[in-house]
Amino acid sequence: MEAIHRFSFRLFPISLAERCRKPSLLAPNFRKLIHRTISSSPNIPKFIPAPKTYGSSSTSIAKAGWFLGLGEQKKMSLPSIVKAGDPVLHEPAREVDPKEIGSEKIQKIIDDMVLTMRKAPGVGLAAPQIGIPLRIIVLEDTKEYISYAPKEEIKAQDRRPFDLLVIINPKLKSKSNKTALFFEGCLSVDGFRAVVERYLDVEIAGFDRNGNPIKVDASGWQARILQHECDHLDGTLYVDKMVPRTFRTAENLTLPLAEGCPKLGVR
Repeated sequence: MEAIHRFSFRLFPISLAERCRKPSLLAPNFRKLIHRTISSSPNIPKFIPAPKTYGSSSTSIAKAGWFLGLGEQKKMSLPSIVKAGDPVLHEPAREVDPKEIGSEKIQKIIDDMVLTMRKAPGVGLAAPQIGIPLRIIVLEDTKEYISYAPKEEIKAQDRRPFDLLVIINPKLKSKSNKTALFFEGCLSVDGFRAVVERYLDVEIAGFDRNGNPIKVDASGWQARILQHECDHLDGTLYVDKMVPRTFRTAENLTLPLAEGCPKLGVR
């Protein structure tokens, strides 16, 4: 997920990264938070499944060739972020066998996911986004990322920094019926945004990278990131849930919504 600016966001979390690299674009929403004036910086983020156990199909795994050779080479480049249209992004991912969590392969996947997310940069990433059909997500939002967003935007999003989270086989559920509408973006649908309605408060349970059970209560922007990433594990992109007639390029993010579209913010 990417990180974004303005009362809209681009998940991944729109990302500020894009904006930094392309001043005309947004910065982190989940990838690029819309920022009227933002200086270039390479550190600004964009926002924004034992063989059978973690391989959905031969086709999907074939596309992630680096996965097949894990541990065979000392130096390997980071995997590329898979783009919309690849089957791995549109099919449910498989659960990781708890007995395999501590394996070299799974740990390597997690390391690559974290590095790829930070390099993008983004505030969240799901394993299918690097071609691996496994139920693993990583996410983090830093004070630095948030500092690039306007104060009123940070407040509207209820956006607060949180440390790196690695969640394996996550199970997510809403804690209330309260929702909010904001723009989202995605590292796998680069350059576009759309309004998505998300729950404001969620609970997620799963395993950490050491195989220990974890449970996290999240609200605001963190809750949005979690929902966005968990959607990836079910083969769902944010555009599958977007509010009609809100899809647009990142450059047009600040333009008014079409007549009849719901207002952004908490409902």
